[in-house]
Amino acid sequence: MNTANPVYRKRLLAHRVGIVLSVIAMGIGLAFLAWILWTLLVNGFGALSASLFTGDTPAPGGEGGGLRNAIVGSLMMVGLSTLVSTPIGILAGIYLAEYGDRNRFGQITRFVTDIMLSAPSIVIGLFVYALYVAKVQHFSGYAGTIALTLIAVPVVVRTTDNMLRLVPNSLLEAAFALGAPRWKVAMLVRLRAVKAGIITGVLLALARISGETAPLLFTALDNQFFSTDMNAPLANLPSVIYKFAMSPYDDWRSLAWGGALLVTLTVLFLNILSRTVFTQKTPR
Repeated sequence: MNTANPVYRKRLLAHRVGIVLSVIAMGIGLAFLAWILWTLLVNGFGALSASLFTGDTPAPGGEGGGLRNAIVGSLMMVGLSTLVSTPIGILAGIYLAEYGDRNRFGQITRFVTDIMLSAPSIVIGLFVYALYVAKVQHFSGYAGTIALTLIAVPVVVRTTDNMLRLVPNSLLEAAFALGAPRWKVAMLVRLRAVKAGIITGVLLALARISGETAPLLFTALDNQFFSTDMNAPLANLPSVIYKFAMSPYDDWRSLAWGGALLVTLTVLFLNILSRTVFTQKTPR
């Protein structure tokens, strides 16, 4: 390449300027991220204690307390949401991969899934509030589970659909040549070939809903006391963090930092797990 060519020099200059601006933007983003994480770690680890896991959220003006009820409530809602969203999402993803390109219903399903993926979580919370909470006239853990499920299902559907499309046609043709019916090829050949990628999608959906706050404010609300009744207002970490972080009490703000650290570490662990243990390799 002739470096004296003015067109080449212009493109080289634009390339170098773009690289420099990209590095600067990345550095600014990483600096703010490091600042946020450092602040969270310093304040969060300072709030960790045995009482954080054994005590319940304190009353207004009260001292001490912990997040036991919020931790249990979050585990119940997130766990039930995962149990519901995983089979629904996987089966819907299988349908889209097998038949989605051949009929209008599959195209509409994929379109609705894409919309739900980009829908703000607060909109989903308002939807569940109008459809369920306003009808039964009380907040509940079941309402929170419905909201979280509506957020998790599209993630599992899209991941399953994309992963199943990675299976080479030669593998499917070999299974069909042996006389296997289509449903058996989909479940025992195609699904098994990308099971690691689908598990990754489930873990990413779990990480997504673990820290959702807005939907739970309209559905599960909160509960100061320890409760496992899913048909009543249920304590949860995101709502407690939101409420305690804006309180005038130092011990409440300390609990908010501890809860934020727990949520962050949980999401970080799930993301690391999905990207290392269950890394999906393209089938050959």
